[in-house]
Amino acid sequence: MLTGAPEGRLRKFKYRGKDTAVRRQQRIAVSLELRKAKKDEQALKRRNITPLFPDPASEQQTKAINLTLQEIINGVNASDPDLCFQATQAARKMLSRERNPPLKLIIEAGLIPRLVEFLKSSLHPCLQFEAAWALTNIASGTSEQTRAVVEGGAIQPLVELLSSPHMTVCEQAVWALGNIAGDGPEFRDIVISSNVIPQLRALISSTTPITFLRNITWTLSNLCRNKNPYPCERAVKQMLPVLSRLLQHQDSEVLSDACWALSYLTDGCNDRIGQVVDIGVLPRLVELMTSSELNVLTPSLRTVGNVVTGTDHQTQVAIDAGMLSVLPQLLMHPKASIQKEAAWALSNVAAGPCQHIQQLIACGMLPPLVALLKNGEFKVQKEAVWTVANFTTGGTVDQLIQLVRSGVLEPLVNLLTIQDPKIVLIILDIISFILQAADVLSEKENLCLLIEELGGLDRIEALQLHENRQVARTALNIIENHFCEEEENGVTLPALDQDPEFLKRLAKKD
Repeated sequence: MLTGAPEGRLRKFKYRGKDTAVRRQQRIAVSLELRKAKKDEQALKRRNITPLFPDPASEQQTKAINLTLQEIINGVNASDPDLCFQATQAARKMLSRERNPPLKLIIEAGLIPRLVEFLKSSLHPCLQFEAAWALTNIASGTSEQTRAVVEGGAIQPLVELLSSPHMTVCEQAVWALGNIAGDGPEFRDIVISSNVIPQLRALISSTTPITFLRNITWTLSNLCRNKNPYPCERAVKQMLPVLSRLLQHQDSEVLSDACWALSYLTDGCNDRIGQVVDIGVLPRLVELMTSSELNVLTPSLRTVGNVVTGTDHQTQVAIDAGMLSVLPQLLMHPKASIQKEAAWALSNVAAGPCQHIQQLIACGMLPPLVALLKNGEFKVQKEAVWTVANFTTGGTVDQLIQLVRSGVLEPLVNLLTIQDPKIVLIILDIISFILQAADVLSEKENLCLLIEELGGLDRIEALQLHENRQVARTALNIIENHFCEEEENGVTLPALDQDPEFLKRLAKKD
């Protein structure tokens, strides 16, 4: 009956409720571990680092690196353009140090307004470039440091530099705007309101150098980030066609950031998911789920996983695109993080109507699922347990028979000894539900014997003394209702998906 299911975890999954029109509620809250900031996968902000060992041929251009901070301050505030350039370049190089760049000192010296002024020096593109680079690195710092760049008036001049005839200047402006947008929804929306998206789209062509294209795609992904609030609908409509085009590229970095952008846009309500589904990208995303490159596989799987948190129709579109034919191999992926995401995606398919569950079975999903329950890392086993829970509460009796025949009971029984009471509760409820189904088929006695042979009865009896009251009570109910020698006094257990108490308790979980 899943009565002890944790509220936060339930909100991650669609489920069958009392109202059949809303049988699966999409996930609203997200798992911290699954959805944590992906600094190892995609940096929200990036510094432009100067090589530690520059090319000797460029040494002549780097003589300004030895200026002191006071000399930099004096030079930046000078009226001589050459002194301004040398000082700005020195500031940029100081800010590009790999370790401990003095972002705070440069801000406290009051140099940002002057650097912003240099962005407008169209007669001195080298000065524009150095100023944009310096501001890029300042904006890569803390939110407070990014705010200093924004409040210094940098956004509009940076957007104007997207029309610069000098590609290096233009690319550096893209990078700076990406750092600003990556700070959070406030600055993201200010960048969007500066009409940046049409200009970014105009920069993309078949002749755009790959490094430039990577920066553009990364900046677009940051414009899609954050959901409190989401980017405005107009901005999303502007970005979706270009993201669809970028998804056809062959470069892994471009593909990775395009997939991350779509994952952000699908991490929300059904309408948001529908916008992405409707542009027809799911077949390509499923194709990218077979990539050997983790930086492409991870966000493509995440996006498709988000889609199947949506409506039954949206889930069917993902199934029709072939996601279920790819998931079995991902459940057996050498990386536990991929196994976990694949099991999470599968659990949302299992939370759908029995037709989806049948397609899941037909694609050979049960053997790898059972293998994960047996041998997966614990974080993966938990996702697999949730898949079985959703399967159990939404499947037909025939489908439950196939589930039991797949060997699912043995690993579930073995997991009853774990120290996580929430997962133990879910497993007990799964066992209880299967026993109810077996009773309907007059097969309960055989199932009870199987559970006893697997050591399940001993474990369930031991759980009656568990310190968690819900675990103890649920274990006691299973023993009394299914393993006592007395008859159940003529009481008929409810049919599999007609248990009003189960539905009521589950529906209360938001």
